[in-house]
Amino acid sequence: MVPVSIQVRQALSKLVLPVLLLMSVGIIIAGQADRPLADKARMRVADVLAPLWSLLSRTQTDSERLVHGLKEARNLAEENHRLSAENANLRRWYEVAVSLARENDTLKTELHWVPEPTPAFVTGRVVADSGGIYARAVLLVAGTSSGVQTGNIALAANGLAGRVTEVGTHAARILLINDIASRLPVELESSHAAAIMVGDNSPLPRLLYYSQDTRPIEGERVVTSDQAGAFPTGIPIGNVHYLHPGQPVVQPFARLDRLTMLRVFDFGQSEIEPPEAPGHVPLTRPHRALTLPFKTLLGPGQEG
Repeated sequence: MVPVSIQVRQALSKLVLPVLLLMSVGIIIAGQADRPLADKARMRVADVLAPLWSLLSRTQTDSERLVHGLKEARNLAEENHRLSAENANLRRWYEVAVSLARENDTLKTELHWVPEPTPAFVTGRVVADSGGIYARAVLLVAGTSSGVQTGNIALAANGLAGRVTEVGTHAARILLINDIASRLPVELESSHAAAIMVGDNSPLPRLLYYSQDTRPIEGERVVTSDQAGAFPTGIPIGNVHYLHPGQPVVQPFARLDRLTMLRVFDFGQSEIEPPEAPGHVPLTRPHRALTLPFKTLLGPGQEG
């Protein structure tokens, strides 16, 4: 190596930038003077540098993939830890549920519990209702040929959707719970209060006629009540929500604006008839007595 003094190195370092600028200007001028030659030279340089750029690009891609893999591994570790904790919690609740189920079965056996009959149901596809007198109703592709009857209860995946009001051979109209014509007796689970859920064609039905001493609680569950005998008790409907103070509404569990499938249950509420009370006289007997001959009513020796 040829020894170079410090002064020469400083002079060379000062000349590097001007020389590069002159070379750049010269290349530009040469390219403008002879365009085909400049294009050919540029393509040769690109061909020579192409493997280098490919190697750099591949290295960058591999580095990004490696970083992404490390992040995914960290996320998987966190997800695994969370799922393990959730699984342990669910396992505890599972043991509690099994214990309660066994206790419930034992108590039912000791009390000679009479189980309620399992309701029959059919599942059908929901189509839009283009006619009818209701604003919030849907048509179900299932009718009397499938066993659907007027008064059957329609349930979505999450809760109550409505009730069958009209039925044909192959289709049934279901009045949704948010229609203005819908009136349902309900029960509030936490406050144990009775109320009436009234539809108003909005997504959130209102709660009316509840006891002023027991007001609905924000967030508590609303279920059906069997006070009117039309619905079985305990079918989930939604949660209580206050849009304004003193105006409770129900947020339905069912997505009433996106119904695709519905299950129609026949709970057989109309088949449950109470026994006759002791001494009960049917109303038809007096009418039968009037059909007897007039002499029989007067008795012997009283003919006029």
